[in-house]
Amino acid sequence: MARIWIRQTGKSISCQEGANLLDALLEGGAFVDNPCSGKGICGKCKVRICQGELPAMSETERALLKPEEIEAGIRLSCMIDVNGTMEVELLKKERKHEVLTKGYIPAFEKDHFDEGYGIVIDIGTTTVVTALVELSTGQELASASMINAQKHYGLDVLTRITYEYEHPETGVKDLQEAIVQSVNGMIGEVCEEAGVSREEIREIDVAANCTMTHMLLGVDARSIGRSPYRPEFTKAQELPASRIGIEAGKDTVLYCLPQVSAYIGADIVAGTYVCELQKEKGHVLFIDIGTNGEIVLTSNGRILCCSCAAGPALEGMNISAGMRAAQGAIEDVKITEEGVKIQVIGNREDDRQEPAGICGSGILAVVKELLRTGLVKKTGAFIKKDRLSPEDYRFPMLQLNGTKREFILHEKPQILVTQGDVRQVQLAKGAILSGFTALLREAQIDMEDLDKVMIAGQFGAHLPADSLIGTGILPDAVKDKLVYVGNSSKTGAYMALMSKKAKQEMEKLAEEMEYMELAETENYERIFTDSMIFPTF
Repeated sequence: MARIWIRQTGKSISCQEGANLLDALLEGGAFVDNPCSGKGICGKCKVRICQGELPAMSETERALLKPEEIEAGIRLSCMIDVNGTMEVELLKKERKHEVLTKGYIPAFEKDHFDEGYGIVIDIGTTTVVTALVELSTGQELASASMINAQKHYGLDVLTRITYEYEHPETGVKDLQEAIVQSVNGMIGEVCEEAGVSREEIREIDVAANCTMTHMLLGVDARSIGRSPYRPEFTKAQELPASRIGIEAGKDTVLYCLPQVSAYIGADIVAGTYVCELQKEKGHVLFIDIGTNGEIVLTSNGRILCCSCAAGPALEGMNISAGMRAAQGAIEDVKITEEGVKIQVIGNREDDRQEPAGICGSGILAVVKELLRTGLVKKTGAFIKKDRLSPEDYRFPMLQLNGTKREFILHEKPQILVTQGDVRQVQLAKGAILSGFTALLREAQIDMEDLDKVMIAGQFGAHLPADSLIGTGILPDAVKDKLVYVGNSSKTGAYMALMSKKAKQEMEKLAEEMEYMELAETENYERIFTDSMIFPTF
C-alpha cells in the first residue's frame, strides 16, 4: 500500500501503489478542485508535492502550470500516480467550494469529547465509507471504503426489502449481519492503519438512507416497501454499539442520524445540513446522485425534498459490462472520425492495460456521445445500421446481435453497449429530471430561477457537467450553476460526532424538511414520460 500525508492536517490516506493522486485524495475526504473530473484539461487540481517519488512532468501538465508554480513544486494531482510515501500540501480552494467549507467549519467547534477516537460511517446502498477520527483534534486518521455486502441480496433497496418478504424468518437477520460484517471489517482496517485499538472508540456516528439504517439496526424494513411507505422510526437512534454486533469498546455508543421519511434518509439530512440549505435565502437545489436519487430544494423559506428511483446504472451496476469505478474501468469516452477513444482508470502513458468494463461515469459519457453523434435517437433507440453508408465513420461501430443493436465500445476484449444499457441510463435520467421538475412546480419557480445546483455523493463528484447536461439528467439552464460538494453524508456524520450542537440542529432540520411523494404529484406520469426524452444536439 502507498501512503499520502496531508501537510496541513497530518492526516494519512492509504491507497494502492500506482493509484491516481487526485482520486486517492478525493476518496480520502480531501477537497481538491477538479472541474473537469480529473481529465487533465482544466489545470485546477493543483497540489504542492513536499516529498515523494514523482514522475517526469509531461508537456500537457507543463502547459497548464505557470513557471513559478513549477518552480514551487506545484503539480496537477490528476497526472500523478502515488508510489511509496508522499507528503502533499493542499492549496487554497476555489470559490465554488465555499459552501462546503462553511458547512464544515462547525465540525471543528467541538463541544463533545476531549479524548479518545470516533468512527464516522456513510452507508450507501452500493458503497460504505468509514473514517477514524481523533476526537481531541478532529483529525481524520484513516479511511476505508468497500462495496456494501448486502449487494448479494439485491442492488437496490426495494430488492433487499423483497428479500425480507420472501424470507420472513431470516431476512432481517441476514441483511443486518451483512452490513455489520462490512462495518466491522472497515473499523478493523482503519484502526490497524492508525495503530488504534477498537477499545478506544468512544462513539460511532452513522449517516445512511432510511432502509440501510433499519437494516443496520435489525429493524424490519418491509413497511418502507409497501403503501403508505412509513418507516418504523425517523428519529435519531442512540444505543450501545455492541447491541447489534459492532466490534468496538464495551461502552462505545452508536448514533444514527435522523431521517425525514421512508425515502429521504439521514444521508440527505446530513448533506442538507453540511451545505447549509436551511440558511439559504435564494433558490438552491441539492441532488445526491446515486441509486436512490434524492433531491432537496430550498425556496421561499421551505425545504422541499423527494426521492426518485434512479437505479444503480449510474454507479456501474445493471449494465452489461458494468463495474465499479476501479482500476481497469472505462471512465470516459469520445467518438471521433478516427474511432472510439476511451479513458481507463489506472492507465498511464508507460503502462497501458486493456479495459475490464465500464463504470458509471463511463456509461454516462458513452450515452452522451451516442446522442451527440446521432447513433442514438432522442427516444433512446439505436438507429438502424442500414441507414448508414459503409463509408460513414460510424458504420463499423454498430452491430446486430440477432435482432438486437449494439455499439462496439472496445474490440479486444470486446466491450459492448446494448440497447438495455441505454435504457437503464434513460430510466435514471427520467427519474432524476422528473423529481427536479416536480419540486420546482411545487415551489412555483422556473429552472432559470435557481441560484445553485449542488451535486453530492461520491459518484456525483466524478460526473462532469457535459455528461450531466449532454444526457439531459440536468437541464441546460443550470450548466453554469453546478457546485460539486463531495461526500456530504460522511461530512455530516463527522459533524455529529464532533458537536452536540450539530446533532441537535440536524434533528431539528429533519423535522422541518417537507417530503413530497412523487407518485401522488399531479400529472407526475406525464412529467416522468416527458423527462425520459433525451436532448438533441
